[in-house]
Amino acid sequence: MTKTDSTGSTWRYRWAHRQNDRRQRAFRDADEAWRRRDDELRRLYTLAGSFQGSAEAGVGLPMELAPGEVVFWTLPAAQLVEVRHTAVLPAPELTVDPDPPALRPRRPEGLKVTDAGLAVLTNRRLVLLGGRGRRDWAYGRMTGLAHDPAAPVTLIQVLDRRRTSGLLLPTSAIADFRFKLTLAFADAIEQRAAVVAQLDELIAEHAQTQPFRPGIVTPAQARPFARVPGGRRTVAVAAALALVVPAILFESNPPVRPGSDVASAATPAATATPAPQPVAPAVQVDATIPPKPRKKTSAAPTPARSRTAAPRPAGERRCGAPANPFGYDFCGGYRIRKPAGRICDYFECAPGFWSGRGYLLQCRDGMISLTGGQPEACAGHLGVRRTVWT
Repeated sequence: MTKTDSTGSTWRYRWAHRQNDRRQRAFRDADEAWRRRDDELRRLYTLAGSFQGSAEAGVGLPMELAPGEVVFWTLPAAQLVEVRHTAVLPAPELTVDPDPPALRPRRPEGLKVTDAGLAVLTNRRLVLLGGRGRRDWAYGRMTGLAHDPAAPVTLIQVLDRRRTSGLLLPTSAIADFRFKLTLAFADAIEQRAAVVAQLDELIAEHAQTQPFRPGIVTPAQARPFARVPGGRRTVAVAAALALVVPAILFESNPPVRPGSDVASAATPAATATPAPQPVAPAVQVDATIPPKPRKKTSAAPTPARSRTAAPRPAGERRCGAPANPFGYDFCGGYRIRKPAGRICDYFECAPGFWSGRGYLLQCRDGMISLTGGQPEACAGHLGVRRTVWT
């Protein structure tokens, strides 16, 4: 049997089903993206704490390791690139990028490939064992380091070499290489703890952005405009068209003033032959009296109609709050103790919202409550998350 409300209609149930389905899908997508980034941050944190090399990894390599030197990482498919022009690179930094951009497997303009071979990363230097010889970049002599944001290229400057050079790697290995190069350089200058602390801070910040599961929408929350396909947007568009279309029609066919040339040309009766009128008797005019000159009247020029566009409103700041016409946000300002009557159309109001006796705030389950400043604020909603401001 079809569910109906007190009015016998079913559109409210269909509206609630669509709203709940849309909110659940949006939550699942956001939660999946959040968990992927959380797993990557924790993987990097574990790698930074356990990043160690071994001298046995250098056995069989066509190079001699210095006393105390250990091998961290090797990659056979590396290309040596050199910059054709003079370049000044920024100083090496210990910045961790957990969200590397999508890179294209291409060589940027201004670089030429001069060799290819095996890349070796140790605790003291980066080495390329190519077909034409060996190229070393010692950390103690490194003055510049730059990672190309659009291509899998890393450029390095050292004191004992005039030309800037670097490595071109496969896109699948570039993220791992850049992070391990940062760890190796930090280990060489005894600053690995700074990288670990940075990752710990990134994990803590990311934990604050975990999406909340949305509340369940009930059929009683449906508004009358939800019955129209498209909802509030359709009503707004229809209202705008109702105002714009008459104005366009008025501009395309303006009213004609009576007695004007346009009126005479547009009226068929004006072109018809006039009916004969009775001829008045001739009156003798004295030629000695000159006729009175007519006063010339100059019509005032009609000012051109202004067609300047209305200024655009400045961009709203919301700091994560949903778009609303009241100016409510999560950024800061004044507390709200008497919210607008239509606030539940834009925010998710907690059950019994209007019975609250405090200021407006958001609970940790995503709903808003009017219990700010009360001991039982957001009771039953996982506690208080943040204040809503105006």
